[in-house]
Amino acid sequence: MLSAAEQKKFQIILCKSQSRFTRDMELVEKYIHGLFPIWGIRFIAVADNADTEVKGNKKARQINGLVNEWYLEDLSENIRMIFDLKRREGQYIGGFPIYGYKKDPANKNHIIIDPEAAEIVRQIFRWSLEGHGKQSIAHMLNERGVPSPSRYKADHGWTCNAPSKNGYGLWNKTTIWRILHNEMYTGTMVQGRRKKVSYKSKVLIDVPENQWYRVEGTHEPIVDRETFAAVQCNLSLQTKTDGRGEVHLLSGLVKCMDCGSTMSKVTDYRQGRPIRSYLRCKLYADSGKAKFCARHSIRLDKLEELVSDRVRYYVQTYYKLAPQDLQPRRNTRREALEQERKTLTAQLEKRSQALKTLYLDKVSGLLTDGQFTDLNQSFQEEKSRLEQRLTKVESDLKDHEKPQQQADQMERAKELLKLEPVPRELVVALIEKIEIGERDPNTGEQQVRINWKF
Repeated sequence: MLSAAEQKKFQIILCKSQSRFTRDMELVEKYIHGLFPIWGIRFIAVADNADTEVKGNKKARQINGLVNEWYLEDLSENIRMIFDLKRREGQYIGGFPIYGYKKDPANKNHIIIDPEAAEIVRQIFRWSLEGHGKQSIAHMLNERGVPSPSRYKADHGWTCNAPSKNGYGLWNKTTIWRILHNEMYTGTMVQGRRKKVSYKSKVLIDVPENQWYRVEGTHEPIVDRETFAAVQCNLSLQTKTDGRGEVHLLSGLVKCMDCGSTMSKVTDYRQGRPIRSYLRCKLYADSGKAKFCARHSIRLDKLEELVSDRVRYYVQTYYKLAPQDLQPRRNTRREALEQERKTLTAQLEKRSQALKTLYLDKVSGLLTDGQFTDLNQSFQEEKSRLEQRLTKVESDLKDHEKPQQQADQMERAKELLKLEPVPRELVVALIEKIEIGERDPNTGEQQVRINWKF
């Protein structure tokens, strides 16, 4: 209408009231008192007796504009108060729940676990504890053909948005980071992290963490709080992944004994292949010609061996096997494989149905030959990747051993206590930091100090 008015295709805009045109005072001044007279448009609001042709009527239109804007502001504040009340009570008010949950059919303000997606979330946390970086986890999920959260929503008909530009909806490190940092997976409702600047703007700003709405125990947790805390501790370390997206055993824990900066990893290469890795003071490495600290260099493999021996000593000294440790436990690895097989089978069924629909659309003339060829190739490639992963999962299930008897469990428990290799999550849980001193040029001795958390 505004475009037609600017082109002078009509002369009058007739409204029931001025509020039907706009409640924004800024727009009243812009159009009714600014552009409409230039375009030769007469504005009439019947209920308000507003008419731009009547002299002396401008002040009444401006008063109406202010009253309408005040009404809009009050309405916005009332709605915000209701939303804040629901947040304080732990009611979920978002449009779509986070990945791993779905809305309770009986209560739209309550979320329940989505078993299929929840298992993927648990696997992401397990991989993070094992030392895999965000990029590595994303790669493993894509390799297994697991749909990303946006693709998962689209496949279930929860959103009409396109999953991604590449048509597959692949995982990325940003999505993994958000999942690993989201406290809602522990059963705590966290809302109000961002808010609009005002009702007149769509711009969102971040809210300080101490002003978030946090209500514990509002829904069933996907990961326990101990696991979540361990992952946060691991992520808080200043770690860098290698080319494979993984961190080394002591990443982020090793500090310079003199300046306190984190030790950085450097690797020697021969003919393009890594030979040996060292840790050295980051301040020394980043200071250029002016050296503000000494090298403090130490071989990474030797340090990992030393720390692993100390960890094994403490675990084997202070941890004793109890009878309950020998009881058969749930075979979580087999359960995860079974769940993944069900997911892959369901995804393959969906892809097969999609291919049939695609062919029918081509026969019906809804798709051109070129569109059919491109879409068909994409579906076939994705289906092939899912089939390959399903074959691998079924092979792993066949090779997976059943729970052992009590005598075998004792031997297995003893093997576990050898900690070969020592898991990174255990190192992070036990060690606060490892300080490395400068090597004595005369004796060749170097001080290594391990600061334990207990």
